[in-house]
Amino acid sequence: MNNEEVREKAHEDYLAGMKYKDIAEKYGVTVNTVKSWKTRYGWSKNSNAPLRKSVHTKGKKVCTQNSRDAEEEKALAEAVKQMIDNPDLTSKQALFCIYYANSNNATVSYQKAYDCNRETAMAAGCRMLRNVKVREEIERLKKEKYEAAMFDEKDIFQWHLDIATASITDYVSFGREEVPVINMLGPVMNEKTGKPLTKEVNYVKFRESDEVDGRIIKKVKMGKDGASIELYDASRSMEWLEKNLQAGTDAQRNLAGQIIEAYRKREGESSDRE
Repeated sequence: MNNEEVREKAHEDYLAGMKYKDIAEKYGVTVNTVKSWKTRYGWSKNSNAPLRKSVHTKGKKVCTQNSRDAEEEKALAEAVKQMIDNPDLTSKQALFCIYYANSNNATVSYQKAYDCNRETAMAAGCRMLRNVKVREEIERLKKEKYEAAMFDEKDIFQWHLDIATASITDYVSFGREEVPVINMLGPVMNEKTGKPLTKEVNYVKFRESDEVDGRIIKKVKMGKDGASIELYDASRSMEWLEKNLQAGTDAQRNLAGQIIEAYRKREGESSDRE
């Protein structure tokens, strides 16, 4: 049976009065997965309540029974609350787990959860992964996401949102720096001071791959002029967000609206100058 068929069978067992634990054992999933199905798909032991079903059309997930109504938004919020509500972790540790379960990037996840600079996040993110309770929660979230097929249009919406808000400085650092003057014999020395001569040059440096969110990178290549990095087109993602604004959560739609408005305003100012 595929995942959808398993959920439907589990729903039938739920209506028949079977306990969460027994359903989980029967279908080889966790109790939390069964609970998330109940919340996500609106299971009810009321015989008049409709069964939420998903139908797939050419790879697109389309939900019936008013899938975007207020009840589902409330259900999704409850599902997130259940993930965060872990007595063994602080709220920020739980947020780190949720971010890491989606990105596999400790530095970026720690930055988002703790709102700190990259240098702090690089060291603290690695330490966080050595916490046994954190690792257990990450594995639980990954397993639950896989079992419940939780990747949906809101995840796609978030991907486009991340592209639209990405900055090149998240991936490279650049500026001016002093470097030694070198000739064929090595460093050139100042005859008066006896110290190496220096000059100011431009530099561009890539950040380490484990420091960045690789989902936003379209291409990295080595050429005759050196390495280059290309991000996905932010303007195209903003166009997608504008066309699919209703696919996001309230928070996602609010942020997307602000980004689109700022982008359109900047476009208008550019046109006026021309």
